[in-house]
Amino acid sequence: MAALQFADPMKLFEATEWDAQPLVIGWPIPHNGTTLLRTSKMTAAPKILIVDDDARICRMLRSYLKREGYSVSISSNGEEMWQQFESFEPDLILLDVILPGDDGITLARELRKTSDVGIIMLTGKNDPVDQIIGLEIGADDYVTKPFDERQLLARIRSLLRRRPASNTGASTKAEEGETKVSFGGFELDLFRHELVSPLGEQLALTSHEFRLLEIFVRNPGGVLSRDQIMQHLYDRDWSQSDRSVDVLVGKLRKRIEEDPSQPKLILTIRNFGYKFAARVARK
Repeated sequence: MAALQFADPMKLFEATEWDAQPLVIGWPIPHNGTTLLRTSKMTAAPKILIVDDDARICRMLRSYLKREGYSVSISSNGEEMWQQFESFEPDLILLDVILPGDDGITLARELRKTSDVGIIMLTGKNDPVDQIIGLEIGADDYVTKPFDERQLLARIRSLLRRRPASNTGASTKAEEGETKVSFGGFELDLFRHELVSPLGEQLALTSHEFRLLEIFVRNPGGVLSRDQIMQHLYDRDWSQSDRSVDVLVGKLRKRIEEDPSQPKLILTIRNFGYKFAARVARK
């Protein structure tokens, strides 16, 4: 049995053999704005929409986040959220799970059908089921109540740094070409955020699914720990009770594996992490 090749954490995101640009948290990946999803525009003062029926929490968060330089709006239910979503155009939504009418899970699922706005779920209890469902339907992160304001602020800042920014300048064909790779019959354009299946179908990925796939294609054959993946996706350490990485890998497998229950591209390394077994080639 061949020895496992572990990824060097110090070289995890260095340019690969095809001279791709290194992936660094906080570096926006430009795109041409022609994705299937509606992309929120970042402003000088990022806009945060709080959706919670607890007036006390809303007042507290609004006061705290305004002091930190954010523009803040509040909704107490799904109907108000949709009105604010159209008029306020938030960059990030703090979405409580338990709401009157449509709950937070339902609202997050509907949001993901048309928008890539940042979503942080606020869960009222330390329930892994709520957390897993939220991540599976496209939420970016979750925070459990009661939460520390500084912890929530750190999650907000991390997520806003990770949101894709619009392309501010035209790229040359050479620049675009340097970001195209193939694996297992798939073609991935890192510049345009596009994934094409072996059948020629364009597959829509969430921002987290795309970032995870980019991590894998930049480190083919290397074994990545859950902690390494968590650090580069969420800017925080992984804990044994956190299923975020496993849920995201499961979602990505459903996109690219012929049989997700018997994966051949993304392999599980027991008690450690994952290995991208596909051969990656520059296009």
